[in-house]
Amino acid sequence: MAEQIVTLWRYRDLPEALVAKSKLDSENVWCFLADQEIVRLDWFWSNAVGGVRLQVVDDEVQIAMELLSEEIPVSFSADEIGEEYRQPECPRCGSRDVSLETMAKKLAFLLLCLLFGLTAVPALLAMPLWIFKKPWRCEDCRHDWSAEYE
Repeated sequence: MAEQIVTLWRYRDLPEALVAKSKLDSENVWCFLADQEIVRLDWFWSNAVGGVRLQVVDDEVQIAMELLSEEIPVSFSADEIGEEYRQPECPRCGSRDVSLETMAKKLAFLLLCLLFGLTAVPALLAMPLWIFKKPWRCEDCRHDWSAEYE
């Protein structure tokens, strides 16, 4: 009987799909990203095609699910340079589901407002708030804080 290919997960964003694929590749689990070329070519098509599909053979579904459900490690070392990297954590709840807000996102939003002819006054009035906003944000508890990038 021929092996069947199963869609394990759908990702809206290509970088997230590539991280999952690299995790499975590192453990020698055969996988394939379907529709990645369409999303890479034009990101707006992601929702239309159902996102990037991470596919595996049906014999390896259980192994792939276990690998992808592993918790993010607290720290890891870069043997090449001899340093240890510690994952950023929220100081309030300890979650590692945090993001680093950059000024580039905010400037891109402002430029989009100007480009599409939307009223840019609210965006311009909010600009000082963007400048003084703390760059780290916890996606679980929505706490914002400042810290040096380590």
